[in-house]
Amino acid sequence: MKHEITLVVNGVRRTVPVESQETLVDVLHDRLGMPDVRYGCGEGVCGTCTVLLDGSPVSACLMLGVQADGRDIITAAGLCREGDALHPLQESFLRHGASQCGFCTPGMLLTAYDLVERRSLPSRDEIRYTLVGNICRCTGYTKILDAIEDYAAMRRAEKEE
Repeated sequence: MKHEITLVVNGVRRTVPVESQETLVDVLHDRLGMPDVRYGCGEGVCGTCTVLLDGSPVSACLMLGVQADGRDIITAAGLCREGDALHPLQESFLRHGASQCGFCTPGMLLTAYDLVERRSLPSRDEIRYTLVGNICRCTGYTKILDAIEDYAAMRRAEKEE
C-alpha cells in the first residue's frame, strides 16, 4: 500500500510516496537519494544507518518510513554548515584520521554529535559506551575516540568563553 509522507530532512521539507513496508533507510537513501545514509546490517546492530530523528539517534533500518511522517531528520550531511562547510566534529574526524574507510563515519558522527550535545565533556568510557551500537569494521576506534574527545573539549572551551 502506498502512502505519502512528509519529512523535514536537514531542514528541507520533503514529501515522498512510500510503500508500507519500506524502512526509513530505504526512503532516505533510495527515494530521496541521500548517499550519506548508509545501509549496513539491516538489523539495527551496526549503527551505519543512524540518523537523528527529532534530535535523537535511531537506526533507520529498524523504523518504517511511514513512522517518520511529520518528523525532523538530520543526516551526516545535515551537520554541514552554510556553504557546505564541514561541522567542527567532521573536521575533528578528518584531523585525527578517524574517518578511515568512511563506511561507518556518518553513524559515528551523528551518535557522537548527540552525545556531546547532551554531555558537554564526556569521559572516554562514556564515549566508548555510547558508540557500542556503532561498529567500525576497520577496528580503529582509537582515532574515533580521540576525534570525539577533541571535539568535546573544543565545544566545552567555546562555552566557557
